[in-house]
Amino acid sequence: MTERLRPIHDAVARMVAEEIAPLDAEYLAEVDVGNRWAFTPRQTEILEGLKARARTAGLWNFWKTFADGPGLSTVEYAYLAEEMGKSHLAAEVFNCNAPDTGNMEVFARYGDAAMQARWLEPLMAGEIRSAYLMTEPAVASSDATNIAMSCRRDGDCYVLNGEKWWATGAGDPRCAVYIVMVRTGGGEAPKHGRHSMIVVPADTPGIETLRAMEVYGHDDAPHGHMHIRFAEVRVAAENMLLGEGRGFEIAQGRLGPGRIHHCMRAIGQAERALALMCGRAQTRDAFGKPLAALGANHDIIADARMKIEMARLLCLKAAWMMDRGDARAAAPWISQIKVVAPEVALEVTDQAVQMFGAQGISQDTPLARQWTHLRTLRLADGPDAVHRRQVARHELRRQAGG
Repeated sequence: MTERLRPIHDAVARMVAEEIAPLDAEYLAEVDVGNRWAFTPRQTEILEGLKARARTAGLWNFWKTFADGPGLSTVEYAYLAEEMGKSHLAAEVFNCNAPDTGNMEVFARYGDAAMQARWLEPLMAGEIRSAYLMTEPAVASSDATNIAMSCRRDGDCYVLNGEKWWATGAGDPRCAVYIVMVRTGGGEAPKHGRHSMIVVPADTPGIETLRAMEVYGHDDAPHGHMHIRFAEVRVAAENMLLGEGRGFEIAQGRLGPGRIHHCMRAIGQAERALALMCGRAQTRDAFGKPLAALGANHDIIADARMKIEMARLLCLKAAWMMDRGDARAAAPWISQIKVVAPEVALEVTDQAVQMFGAQGISQDTPLARQWTHLRTLRLADGPDAVHRRQVARHELRRQAGG
């Protein structure tokens, strides 16, 4: 960790541990009060109060690692993302939450001045939220070349028809804008030149929210993962990002850093699970002994520590590769961490659940909610099998001298 990062890291870690994480449970309990898809006064008080303190302290928008941002490298930001992973609310408190970070990066890198004024500025101020719509129910979206939402030009507009689901954050009443992956090219276009990204205001006529998708029985209100239908949705032609056929180019610029952020937050969750596991092992007795002295619990704790360290180092290597500026060279490293980090964090969390017994699957610890998030992360931004395929293909080419 660099000397310039140390005071920032310590301030973030201290705020997460002392101010944010202690309020997670109270915030989440408020979801069942009144309308699940609206913020209660207490939720607003908690979240906006924490955000104001973070912004006043200068702990804000760390994700912006390119030229006019706070000047942090991807490696430096990774350490902060790990700390944010230790709390449900922390990423949003520092305005470093998904999918907004990826969408803000798209607006900053690829949006025109009008888009940046209308969408990027309020996103960076934490005043609105956004969603990224790619996955579709009718096609295997892990192969993004299958994306089929129709987007046809009609005069000075594009017309969108189709369905998207798992639109994370689209249920949030503050969600004001979508970035949507659409198909604009036919079979005559190159395979990776048939898709585009277009900016769609969330209140555009013809958009219908069909339902909230549940993750292991939970709808994650008021944030949500929505199933959305577009029926003859007309969007101004100038909302097309970069131009038709450049969707994959934008996606690669968006997904690489985002995957690193997800993985480092997963490391933070693993650290939290290990801390809870150790506390439980030392303070809970069974059969006349502390749990730490029973069975293979020493081995379980030791294995957790070693696997977390290995996963963290692999994440930092991927972040370092990203900082070198060659996205193609970084890609196989990002695929490696996308498999390893959620897998390790999930294993450690599962062992912590086991140590807590029945309490571990209840609302009395963060472990059950954390487990469902980590298991879901093994599918989000590409399932394990897709990333393993990419790693293997790269290794086979490398070994063959290609």
